[in-house]
Amino acid sequence: MIDPPNIVTLEALVKTIQSNPEKARARYVPARATIESGFKCQVKGPSGEHIETDMPTAMGGAGLGPNPGWYFRASLAACCSTVVAMQAARCGIKLTKVEVTVGGNGDQRGLLGLDDNISAAHTDIRTEVQIGAENATPEQLKELVQWALEHSPVCRTVRDAPNNTVNIVVV
Repeated sequence: MIDPPNIVTLEALVKTIQSNPEKARARYVPARATIESGFKCQVKGPSGEHIETDMPTAMGGAGLGPNPGWYFRASLAACCSTVVAMQAARCGIKLTKVEVTVGGNGDQRGLLGLDDNISAAHTDIRTEVQIGAENATPEQLKELVQWALEHSPVCRTVRDAPNNTVNIVVV
């Protein structure tokens, strides 16, 4: 069985937000990416968060870390997994396995600017969820995953594509 999350803390948050909905508004902390050399990029957050990216050697990078697209897919997988675990805990479902795999396809001509009619975006995204529990039926588990996909901030951000305001500062 997977160790359950701290449901007491989670439920306290739910009660706080239910009684005071304006507390649900969140301002997400920024991530700051800086190119160090070549395509190697350091990404840092205000509380010491840190990841590194690089491009594969076939694209001119040194291949010293995952590329940003992989982190994008990893973010989708991790957020879905987390929301599944959160909701399972709230429903009293004792999970034995949650494994989310996210893959996709794209056309590198968009990234390289070789054809302005081809987007640099993923052309499709595929998500596979393997899930098991001690005390839930297959139908309950499928409903749990569907609920998580509807409430995962990262999955919904991809689906709903919010505005992205860009401020360019030339130094």
